[in-house]
Amino acid sequence: MTAKHKDTTTPPGEPNADAPLTDDEFQRGYTAILARRARAETGLSQRAFAERYGIPVASLRDWEQGRRTPDNATQSYLRVIAKMPDDVAKVLHDAA
Repeated sequence: MTAKHKDTTTPPGEPNADAPLTDDEFQRGYTAILARRARAETGLSQRAFAERYGIPVASLRDWEQGRRTPDNATQSYLRVIAKMPDDVAKVLHDAA
């Protein structure tokens, strides 16, 4: 019988930081970076960013912390904001 290798570096009940990510975990991490990058390009607080771009602040917070993943259209919106934050804000303002 072969002995199994036991991970002694991870305390019981804690996730193993070296374990590979699931597809869902990877996607949440990717979109967290996307949301944080978009907001970083503006230099705005979460609340100011959410108000400026019409996003619920709780949703933005969840995306940035990796608790939720925005849908594909919202991911595209965040990419556009990251590339052209002032242009998007102007179009939204002009359309109101």
